[in-house]
Order: sequence, then C-alpha cells, then structure tokens
Amino acid sequence: MTDPQATPGAVAAMAGAARLLSRRAGSDVELSEPEDLGGSGRSVVARARMAQNPFSDRRSVVIKQYAPPSPDDEPIASDPYRYEVASCQLFTALPSDVRPSPVIIAHDPEQRLLVLEDLGRSMTLADKLFGPDREAARICLLGWARGLGRMQAATAGREGDFGALLRRLGEKVRRDPIADQARAALGGLPELLADAVGVEVPEMAVLEARGGIRLLGGTGFRAFSPSDTCPDNNLVTSRGVRFVDFEWGCFRDVVLDAAYVRVPFPGCAASFALPSVVREQMLDAWRAEVAPVWPELDDTELLESRLTDAHLLWVWWSTWLLLPLVLHRDRPIGRDAGRSPRISTALRHYWQGFAAAATDRPASVELAAAVVAALDDRFPDAPSELPVFPAFRSAER
Repeated sequence: MTDPQATPGAVAAMAGAARLLSRRAGSDVELSEPEDLGGSGRSVVARARMAQNPFSDRRSVVIKQYAPPSPDDEPIASDPYRYEVASCQLFTALPSDVRPSPVIIAHDPEQRLLVLEDLGRSMTLADKLFGPDREAARICLLGWARGLGRMQAATAGREGDFGALLRRLGEKVRRDPIADQARAALGGLPELLADAVGVEVPEMAVLEARGGIRLLGGTGFRAFSPSDTCPDNNLVTSRGVRFVDFEWGCFRDVVLDAAYVRVPFPGCAASFALPSVVREQMLDAWRAEVAPVWPELDDTELLESRLTDAHLLWVWWSTWLLLPLVLHRDRPIGRDAGRSPRISTALRHYWQGFAAAATDRPASVELAAAVVAALDDRFPDAPSELPVFPAFRSAER
C-alpha cells in the first residue's frame, strides 16, 4: 500500500529496498506506507512499514537512496554514498551500548541505496533547542556531548578498519574534508578581511591562527567524525542521542568536534548561542568519555591549549565561508529564518566569543575587536548580540 501523499522519490526508494531485502532473504519482503523524511538535493530519505517479512520482527525501516552523479554536477573528490555505507558498517560492528548510529541492514551499490534500522519518530537536537523546555534541551545537549565522546572513544584506533571498508567499496580514503578549506582560510582570510571590511590582519594574529594546523594532520588523538555534527543531524531517541548523516565521515583530531561547543556549532544553520554554564557542562561530559582513552586530555592546560587552537580555527573557517555571502545580502545562515541567525550577527558572536575565551592569544583578541567593529559599521541595523537558543530564553536564565 502506498500513501497518496508520498513523494515519487520515497515510493521509488521503497520499491528498491523491497527488491534488495527480498533478494537477500530469498523470499518476498513487502514494504508499504512510504513516508518521506526529507534528505537533501542528492538523496532521498524515507521510512517504510514492513508489511511482510518472515525473517525479522522489525516493523519498519529507514531507506536512504543517493541520486546517481549527473554530468552537470561539479566534480567531487569522493563518493558520499560509499562514505555513508562504510561509516554505518563501522558503527554496526561496535557493541550496541557504544553504537552512535542506526544499524545498517543492507546496501546496494547499483541502486545507491541503504536500508537502516528505524530509530523511531525521534525529534532532532535542533527541535529540542527550539522547543519550550529548558531542562530537556540541557539534558539533550549533555547527551550529545557524551555521545560524541563515546563515539570518539569507541572508534579510536579504527582508522585502518574504516579505510579497509572504503577500499572494499572501491573508494579511496580521503582526509578531513574541512582540512583543505581550513588551510585556504588561513591563507586567504587576511586579504578577504582587508578587501571586504577594511580590516588589516596583524602578522602575529596569522601566526596564532596557524597553531590550529597541528590539529589537521596525524595527531595522537584521532577518531571518527561525521564532519557535520550540527543539531539537525542528531536524533534524540529513547537510547540517547544518535548521530546520522555520515557522507562526509572521516578520522580527525577529536578536539575539533569538541570545540563546536565553544563557537557554538560553527557555520550550522542552527547556530545560536549557548549559556556559558551549559557549554562547560557539555565539555565536562565529553571529557569524561574520552579521558579513559586519551589520559592526556584530562590535563586541563593541554586540553585548553588545543581547544583554543580549534576554536580559533573554526572562527577563521566560518568567516572565510560566510563573509563573502553576507557582502551580497545579510541573510540567515540557513533557509529557515525562524531557526537561523543572520550571518553578520553570527560572525560577531564567533569573534566575540573567541576574544572572551582566549586571553593568551593577544593578537587574535585585537583582531577580533577590529572585525566586530567593522561588522558593526557595515551592518548597523543587524542585532549586535546573538541570542541563546529559544529553549534557554526563559526568565530563569
């Protein structure tokens, strides 16, 4: 049975998944009631009910199907479908108590399709942050931080396994997709700031920012990263926060993801501020999960130095990506203006937040003040303060 409201993409994905599961089971597996869950321009994500399945007690599955590459598409260095499959396979092999994602049930390279465990009708972390319940939002953020640390601890030392899974799928192992962008930002942002808003970047500020380069290579603190841990890509389930969307998955220094808390969520559509006490609680929760694997990160001085480098790297990266956009029109970062701040306000907050947190980087603090002043002059009608997420806007704050 097909829901008349189902999109053609969801119906096609369901039909492909039914063929795949039937072929694997050696008997008919029927799926019905396809429900479009969104996806992106390059993929369809749908839920389907298992109407007939003699080999499993599953009641439903989630299907993700990637569109085939188009000749008109810009060339990409790697296939996101293969990275999604390899990431899910890596996680499926982990014990259930540390597994950060849905189990992969089947995949078909010809159809570019995955069949995944259905985690239920879960809200996203973003939904909680934009909801009315302050305490529920705080608990979910701590769950996100613990889940991130648990995922990193569980995948430490498994970079070779991930590479083997990719090669088996016919894919080369790539480095962190953010790394090249970050290096481009470190090289090009001084000229961009000078041309766009008239801010000259002191040479010492460039040297301070280059401290983050050490996080982009082969450090001793590497683990799996989805590369995109924005609030929209995390599901709040009865078993805790679960990560989804691994098409840009890679191995990189764990502190790069932990520093998301301090920016917060750099470049994400949902990039509002977090109360300082919640940020510190999140870092404590993350640290408790990773310290048993990397005891060095329990050294406050060492951890703070690395977090500061990562924080500054994200600020430069975000400015490199967003400043050219705001010069055309000061619009929200994401498509939904109700759930996304204006770019100029977010950039002000990124630089102000770093200046407040990093008193041991004096040239960068000076640069931050100059960037904020330039943004104030260029966009005088924009809000100067980035509000916290709606869940924390109560009078109790």
